[in-house]
Amino acid sequence: MDAITEKRISGLHPSVRVEMTNIIKEIDKALTGRAKVRISEGLRTFAEQDALYNKKPKVTNAKGGQSIHNYGFAVDIVLIIDGKTASWDTKSDWDGDKVSDWDECVKIFAKYGWNWGGNWATFKDMPHFDKIGFSNWRILQAKKRDKDNYIII
Repeated sequence: MDAITEKRISGLHPSVRVEMTNIIKEIDKALTGRAKVRISEGLRTFAEQDALYNKKPKVTNAKGGQSIHNYGFAVDIVLIIDGKTASWDTKSDWDGDKVSDWDECVKIFAKYGWNWGGNWATFKDMPHFDKIGFSNWRILQAKKRDKDNYIII
């Protein structure tokens, strides 16, 4: 696991940090070729979310407070090829095991109870994963926060 991923995990909601560490470690074991997984996005502030919402071309339908990223229960991933090149290619099989490396990631996230944005009916978000049970921003927004500003569950 690289330092960027470790830093992004440390910003997630405390209740999912260990699980996310285990997911990334399991993916790194499964991907035996040139690709390694990196968390490209984790926790976002409302202001960061608004900036993404206002981007052209459109990259999200969620305003600040309307993204699961704003509560630390979502991540986006990227594959790093040969330690240097970012790839969002969902078809390549960098380790030659006849399963795309992206699909290997999706299966491992699902095993741990994470939704994949690639399964959404509209506005598919291939790099996105969010924790099942914490996917409704309206519920999360209404919860009280602890001293570190994480919702109390």
